[in-house]
Amino acid sequence: MLVFAISLWSKIIHTHLQMITIHGIKNCDTMQKAFKWLDANKVPYNFYDYKTTPPTEGIVKEWLTQIPIEILVNTHSTTYKNLSDSQKADVLKPPKCFGIIQENPSILKRPILDIDGKYIVGFDGEKWRKEL
Repeated sequence: MLVFAISLWSKIIHTHLQMITIHGIKNCDTMQKAFKWLDANKVPYNFYDYKTTPPTEGIVKEWLTQIPIEILVNTHSTTYKNLSDSQKADVLKPPKCFGIIQENPSILKRPILDIDGKYIVGFDGEKWRKEL
């Protein structure tokens, strides 16, 4: 029992020392689920609304070190469907994608969870629990 308590306490301390940022759009339904999950699990986080402040080229480049562009871009979104054919091709090709993403941040899948520089795309409570 003592070992379990120490292990649990260690995990709680570690979680609260981690810097967690959730990137997305405030009014998105999936984001709302993610916020509720983080709050219910008492996980402190910072929120970066990329609808109001599009991600910089540097942020997108950092994401792409761990996330393939085909996963980062939501090709099922209305935003993607409204792009021209040439933009649809370019948004999946770094470095051409950077300007398109900055002009159309809603094209990104959400949420993007940043746990001390480790990135997870999409909301999956079980996966998040394992990472936190």
